[in-house]
Amino acid sequence: MSLALFPGTFDPLTLGHLDLIRRAARLFDQVVVAIAMSPGKRPLFDLETRVALAKAVCAPWPNVRVEGFSGLLIDHLKQTGADVLLRGVRSVSDFDYEQQLVGMYRRMVPELEILYMPPAAELAFISSTLVREVALHGGDVSCFVPESIAAAVNARIALQP
Repeated sequence: MSLALFPGTFDPLTLGHLDLIRRAARLFDQVVVAIAMSPGKRPLFDLETRVALAKAVCAPWPNVRVEGFSGLLIDHLKQTGADVLLRGVRSVSDFDYEQQLVGMYRRMVPELEILYMPPAAELAFISSTLVREVALHGGDVSCFVPESIAAAVNARIALQP
């Protein structure tokens, strides 16, 4: 059975992320969307909320499981038993950063396969950082994230001082 792990902060999960999840669900027997706690990034949503939002939008794919984790990605990868690490790349700068990580991942888990996937061309410009920035300035994010996540982002931003 093939098991792919797709890690990220997913703060918030975007249509680009969802595109990769949908496509990975067709390629692998099981996909684990692993949501990192990432306190250093000062996320808009806490881990529990990000996991709940992702579970709701990933519900159409029975072979996709969403879970939160803290600590090293490599440790979580070993715990899940994943044989493939799925990484989304939108640009050359994403690819350069991922290439740096590959050396570390391969050193720690030599048998690990790493698969880079670009999102659909029309979604390649979307990043969680830009979505948060647009929302913080009162912009409409509904064309960048699933409807339920747009509502959650708007509600969270409304609570900001």
